[in-house]
Amino acid sequence: MSVSTSQIEAALKTFINPDTGMDLVASKSVRSIHIENGKSEIGIVLGYPCASMAADLEKAISAHLFEVARVDDCHVVVTSEIAAHQTQQGVKLVPGVKNIIAVASGKGGVGKSTTAVNLALALHAEGAQVGLLDADIYGPSQPTMLGLTGRPDTLDGKSLEPMKGHGIQAMSIGFLIDPETPMVWRGPMVTQALEQLLRDTRWKDLDYLIVDLPPGTGDIQLTLAQKVPVTGAIIVTTPQDIALLDARKGLKMFEKVNVPILGIVENMSLHVCSQCGHVEPIFGEGGAKRMSADYGVEVLGSLPLDIHIREQTDSGRPTVVAEPDSESSRIYREIARKAAARISLKAKDGSGLFPNIVIQNT
Repeated sequence: MSVSTSQIEAALKTFINPDTGMDLVASKSVRSIHIENGKSEIGIVLGYPCASMAADLEKAISAHLFEVARVDDCHVVVTSEIAAHQTQQGVKLVPGVKNIIAVASGKGGVGKSTTAVNLALALHAEGAQVGLLDADIYGPSQPTMLGLTGRPDTLDGKSLEPMKGHGIQAMSIGFLIDPETPMVWRGPMVTQALEQLLRDTRWKDLDYLIVDLPPGTGDIQLTLAQKVPVTGAIIVTTPQDIALLDARKGLKMFEKVNVPILGIVENMSLHVCSQCGHVEPIFGEGGAKRMSADYGVEVLGSLPLDIHIREQTDSGRPTVVAEPDSESSRIYREIARKAAARISLKAKDGSGLFPNIVIQNT
């Protein structure tokens, strides 16, 4: 049965991408439709990394085209192209970085840093170039979680070369100080130190830079949110009411500085007993869903309270690396894809399209 380009395009309008919640035409993902000798070649280009789902998505689109438009000889190719997207107005961009994702929590102890490192590794596993900035000056943990030791190199005496662990670039104050040295600094010094770590690091062609923010919503966090060009933020919480109260404050902080909230991650949502397999919501349940309903923000995923996640990050091999085929790794990758997909729907940054005008005497 012969089929036209318009028929294929009409069929693609009814295929909903599960990561974006939009059809392929509306999300501008259809790059090409080519028909020759009864064979159809369709190129789908997504604006976010999806290596683990590309093959399944190709099969699903082919099946959908056959069901809707009876396209029986079809070859679908799904690829990714990640662009830079708009951030807050008036904030200086970071060279070598397309998009910055802030991972934040209103309070400590909810697994924010563990979530941040696993999301960074998940984005890398999905095919993106990723960096991780440990913004917790008082309590840097990413060097331990990534299993990195030593100090970063400098080629010019002014800038720092990022450390590399498990395929991602990383920078932390923990690389520059003794592990047992306390950072007895006031807020302005911390803010300045973080800005230097961000802007004096020679990030290399990053699609995403994950910023593991310190817990809280004080002056430091607000200043950072205003000075760092954040593409979007992820709020990490646990189901218990006390954590949710502080998570709501973190969400409102980003809203005040016009940083889009990509979604909520509910950590430690369920505990599975390693001895008997009994499942129990020891921190309560439904908290993230209630927060989602109140603020119209998506719950990107829920993670269990699992001793293996703690053991793996403590050993320097986070879950996504240590057990890439585990259920927890699948959840981390799904969360990472959804967050990146949300970014892909934002307006692209066009600052690089305009020339710099220089006026000088001749």
